Amino acid sequence: MALVQRLSNLPAVTQSPTLRAFVTAAWLGWQIESNWARPFLFAVYAIARPISSVLILVVMYSVITNGATGEPIFAFIYFGNALYILVNSVVTGVSWAVIEDREHYRVAKQIYTAPMNTYAYLLGRGVARLIIGSVSVLITLVFGVIAFRIPLDINVLLLVTATILGLASLSALGVILGAVTMQTARLQTDLGSLVSGGLYLFTGAIFPLDVLPAWLQPVGYLFPVTYWLEVTRRALLGVNSARFPTFASFSDWGLIGVLAVMTLILWLISGWVYRTSLRRSKEEGLLDIETNF
Repeated sequence: MALVQRLSNLPAVTQSPTLRAFVTAAWLGWQIESNWARPFLFAVYAIARPISSVLILVVMYSVITNGATGEPIFAFIYFGNALYILVNSVVTGVSWAVIEDREHYRVAKQIYTAPMNTYAYLLGRGVARLIIGSVSVLITLVFGVIAFRIPLDINVLLLVTATILGLASLSALGVILGAVTMQTARLQTDLGSLVSGGLYLFTGAIFPLDVLPAWLQPVGYLFPVTYWLEVTRRALLGVNSARFPTFASFSDWGLIGVLAVMTLILWLISGWVYRTSLRRSKEEGLLDIETNF
């Protein structure tokens, strides 16, 4: 709480309604996500959950390959699975905030009709899951480097640039899903998981796009997540990164360029979809709809 008060008192925040809405929503989201357990138990959960999840994949890979964890393909699979934690956390976290406000706390009507930047509020609500997801990714990566001796060759500038663009694109996608959720009374609880599961298949998270049938491969090129995963692997593994024909013709910064353009387009789309959905939800009284979920 003290940290939030200090942030709220910063001149840039006090003078910007958008930043005030974002910071307040981030604090609220953190309280909701972390108040179910004592700090120590929450920390144990945050450490044990990602490690136990990734070990399932490691065991399956080891059985199939007779424990060939020293091969580049293992690092490709392991890092892709670890990084995908962020995709699931951010995409579902932002959209899930709409469901919580409407179905559980039943304050959506008050929030989305209040005189504040509700777009910034929705983004802020996803920050808590972003933090938890980032910690899980870091723990998983460190565990892989220590336990399986995955070699790192980090390009810091490339990694930072890819991370910023990747989080921006994921946040925009989360807002789009949240906006669609405002207008739906059915299947909204599975929307984030549905999209996240589809991206897991089509973005080369644990296998290259070359494995997919030729007619399905172009689908992967439509999502910025595909380029983010590829360039982040290269930023972390360097020359140790497995290269497949899918992106063999792309340089590292070429991938960044594609990711930047797609992120910008996705942000523009998210703004339009959000405004359209919010206006329709207000006009048709969908903000306080109850599905008894």
